[in-house]
Formats: sequence, C-alpha cells, structure tokens
Amino acid sequence: MLALEAKNPLLSDIKSAIENIIFTGNQANGSVISTNIISITDKLRHEILKILVSYSDKIPHPASGTESIKGDKYKADKAHLNTFSNTLIRWQILAYVASIDLTIAKWFESHLDALSILHELGYEQATQGLWAVWAAEGHPLRYQQGKISGTKAWCSGANIVDYGLITYRNERGHAQLLMVDMQQSGIKIDNSAWQAVGMQATDTATIHLDQVVASNVGAANAYLERVGFWHGAAGVAACWYGAATCLASYLISAYQQKPNDYKAMYLGQIGTALAVTEQYFHHIAELIDNEPTQSHELAIRQLRSNVEQIAREVIDVIGQALGAAPFCNNAHFARLSADLTVFIRQSHGAFDLQKIGELSSMLASESASKLASDDTSDFINRQGNIWQL
Repeated sequence: MLALEAKNPLLSDIKSAIENIIFTGNQANGSVISTNIISITDKLRHEILKILVSYSDKIPHPASGTESIKGDKYKADKAHLNTFSNTLIRWQILAYVASIDLTIAKWFESHLDALSILHELGYEQATQGLWAVWAAEGHPLRYQQGKISGTKAWCSGANIVDYGLITYRNERGHAQLLMVDMQQSGIKIDNSAWQAVGMQATDTATIHLDQVVASNVGAANAYLERVGFWHGAAGVAACWYGAATCLASYLISAYQQKPNDYKAMYLGQIGTALAVTEQYFHHIAELIDNEPTQSHELAIRQLRSNVEQIAREVIDVIGQALGAAPFCNNAHFARLSADLTVFIRQSHGAFDLQKIGELSSMLASESASKLASDDTSDFINRQGNIWQL
C-alpha cells in the first residue's frame, strides 16, 4: 500500500481527508476497512461526498495518458507518476471509495463520469456542483423547443444532484444527451418505487419532468458512440472490485486472529482470483492510456464480467469461511455485502456474455484474415486462436 500511495499521492490525500472525517473524536488507529466501529450515516455520506467532489478537477479523465496529477503539490512525485497510468489512478480512487461505502461510490462514480462525458464531447465549462448520468431507458421522453417532458427511472442521487445528464431517443431513434439543472420548477422526484435493501441509501428515484428547460450535449448518438463510453464502464467495475477486496480483507483478519487450514484454503481461493483481476485492471488501464482513441469494448466487457463473478465468489466464499457472524454482527461488512450484491446487477449477465462471444468471434475472424496470406503462420493461428500466448 505504501508503494501504491507513493505513485498515487492524490489517493493518499483523499484517504487522509476521508479517514479524518470518519474517525473524528476517536482514538482509533489503523485503516478504515479493518475496523468494526464504522457507522456510515446519511450525514457522514454527504460530508464525504462533498470532500470527494472538491477533488474532481484533480482526478484524471480516462484515457488521459501518464501525465502527472494536476497541482504543484504533486510535482515532487512526477518521476513516479510519469510511469503510472492516469486511468489507473482514477480507478484506484473509485475502488477506495467503494471500500468505504458503495452508496458514496455510486454517486461519485456517476459525478466523475458526467464530467468526463462533458470533456469528451467538448463541453469544457462544466458548472460547479454535483453531477449525475441517468441513462436507463424504458420511459419515453419528449424534447421540443429546448424543454423536456416525460419520465426517467433509476436516477440515483435524484434529490441531491445539482445537474443531470439525461439520455433520450429523438424521433429518429438516435440517442441524445440532455443537460438539466435540477434546481428548477417542473421536476417531481418520486422515491416510492425504490424498495431495495442493498443500495437502499442511494436516493434512487423516478423523475417526472414537465416542460423542464434542458440543453443538448453533443451530436446524435455521440454519447453511445464515443470511445469513452466503455472507458467509463470500466470505472464501475473498479467500484465492484474495491468493495470485493474490502470484504476479502475481513477473511485475512479472521485468519490472522485465529488461523486454520480451511480459512487458509478459502483465502487462497479468493486471493488468487483477486490478484489476477488486479493485474488485468493494470493491463486494461495501460491499454486505454496507450491507445486512447480505441474503445477496447471486448477487453472491458471481459473485465466487467470477471469482476462480477469474483464479487459473487467473494461474498459466497467468505460466508463459507466465516459463517453468518460478519453478515450479522459487523455493520460495515453487512452493508457492503448487501450493497455489492445489488450493485453488480448493473452488469447484464447473459447479454454481456453473448456480446463477449460475438466480439471474440469477430476478433478471431479478423486475425485469421490477416494471417491467411502468410505461408509461415501455423495452422492454429490461421484458425483465429486469439488466446494463444
């Protein structure tokens, strides 16, 4: 962790700021994720979120290369940062926030995603405040003469967000993005449908809009077709991963306090899976920063699918290793495991696997076509073996 924070001093600053808030008035030492006394109230969530938002302009956008973090304070670490992916810096911050509380991570990831979308679409003068991206489809929206009417569901943080980026389909079925100031008349927020146990505190609501002033951001389909769509999707997986590693750390603590062979076996099982995924995050971050004009959709879909599987495995295996106790007696563990179970459903399961299969087949065909005229290529490569070392 010390080596990590030497390369990511921004993460170190954010950790210090958040832990100072959480442990105000306490004499506790040690990391946030190792204590059983954490109580994340709604008031504390908003205080932490406010601090995180204040760091927004220092957190790199995805695909921003390996330049140092903004600010004179970090110039001394430039030698480290120049060899460290800015995309990875962003993901490490999201993973850390997720280890504290997935509601905060949900809000903050959406806020950062909104700012990156505006940046990618050439809208550089984002107004200060809390942003969100609300892109769930299913209810029709009408946008005419600069005003929007209709219903938008699954809007997390609806009552606290200052500005929302809302997707809608125009008369031609093209995806459009609208910017809406949430502090205006004509907006009704309905939280009654949100009956979740996990992610309960996210203030997720259905928003009803009646002739609300909004402005177009980007051209038709620009929101979906930009390469950053998939770069942002990987940021959500970083949140899942951060929560999963935090849950796994409880098994390490339990084993160290009272070792036995079964705990060691379960720890070896999930530790192996998490370590491999950690390296894949590093690989994808480097890939994005080295090839920023590519979406890397296949690799990111594979990453998200892998993290979803590992998150489910961690929850299941820790239950087998430690029994019901942490789910019942540890507020932080119980909340995180319940929230993560819901949050990973932002993955689309079988549909995602179907797309991974289709994209893999397309990649294999492209690879085979390129090698078809090469008499020196071996038979296996000519068949499109895209996984060969």
